[in-house]
Amino acid sequence: MMMKTLKYKKICVVTGSRSEYGLLKKLLKKIKKDKYFKLQLIVTGSHLSNQFGFTYNEILDDGFKASRKVDLKLGKDTSVNISNSMSIGLKNFTKNLQNLKPHLVLLLGDRYEIFIAAVAACICRIPIAHIHGGESTEGAIDESLRHSITKMAHIHFSATEKYKRRIIQMGENPKKVFNVGGLGVSSIKSLNFINKKKLEKELDIKFQDKNILVGYHPETINKFSSKKNLSEILKALKKLKNTTIIFTMPNADMDSKIIYNLMKKFVHKNNNSYLFKSLGQKKYYSCCKYVDLIIGNSSSGILEMPSFKKGTINIGDRQRGRLKAKTVIDVQPNSKKILKAISYIYSKKFKKISTKSKNPYDNGNTSGKIIKILKKIKLENILIKKFVNLKFKASL
Repeated sequence: MMMKTLKYKKICVVTGSRSEYGLLKKLLKKIKKDKYFKLQLIVTGSHLSNQFGFTYNEILDDGFKASRKVDLKLGKDTSVNISNSMSIGLKNFTKNLQNLKPHLVLLLGDRYEIFIAAVAACICRIPIAHIHGGESTEGAIDESLRHSITKMAHIHFSATEKYKRRIIQMGENPKKVFNVGGLGVSSIKSLNFINKKKLEKELDIKFQDKNILVGYHPETINKFSSKKNLSEILKALKKLKNTTIIFTMPNADMDSKIIYNLMKKFVHKNNNSYLFKSLGQKKYYSCCKYVDLIIGNSSSGILEMPSFKKGTINIGDRQRGRLKAKTVIDVQPNSKKILKAISYIYSKKFKKISTKSKNPYDNGNTSGKIIKILKKIKLENILIKKFVNLKFKASL
């Protein structure tokens, strides 16, 4: 596909979940503000589901409006229902991309709605720029989807040098792979946090001497581990005193309802705990600032919490394989071991470690770097990809 030199670039960004939108928000504002770009926004996934808080309203509140909406008809959290949602999405993404005719589709992450958006862009012969490729999450199907998106993408924005090398290892052109750091870290640096008392009022919560954030999502590879693992976490949390516990709703994945129901039941029985469908980026990061640690298997505990110099207790296999700061503690799903890890995070030894710890995803102004690269990079003939072989000596 031959392309003329562009006077401006139509950038189509796809967002399907609250967490990924939070990472993209600062970048979206920069694209919208820059006269060289014309922002197109496709809103899909849990943003359009009342079950998950209909977070499209947050997007509207931030001053953005969907160029197109792709309703995946999210229903039951079974393999059949999710596959059905993907088939609906593929058809509608393809139709909308053909109508919008963007010069480039910009995607972040590894969720199934992002995967089908990538497939649609390939079918429509539209170049793809992918953010946060090269990472590893061995306990989720996102692992395979992320690497698949990498092979469909033409421009790559990795969060660390290690992930950049991994993308190149997958046969991608080194000249099209850029280590820009993590978008979440960049957002945290520029955020005006909500005052603690104001946050308590807005969320109708009460912080105590000790405060914990819980973010747990299904381990989509092992269908039996999610309920068991979360039950062990809850068993440990139940024994804590003078502690406020804030839960965030799991992603729209297989078996998410099992997790959500367990959280609801715990909150109903424990008046020191709260459950939110969506906090939004500002309230979520403000919570991160005021709590002592995050526990669960959320990517936020790996990518962003280290920037607050706070502890992360990472449970199970969902985030296994990711590069981690020294403030991240991998713990087996056992209530006694979890309680021991919580106690350690409150120790003087850990506080000394956390003070000196660095976030491996911190690489400066991530969104600014992406903007500069998108401006400079030429899209002529970019659809023609060659597999770049690495030179190595075979071993027997």
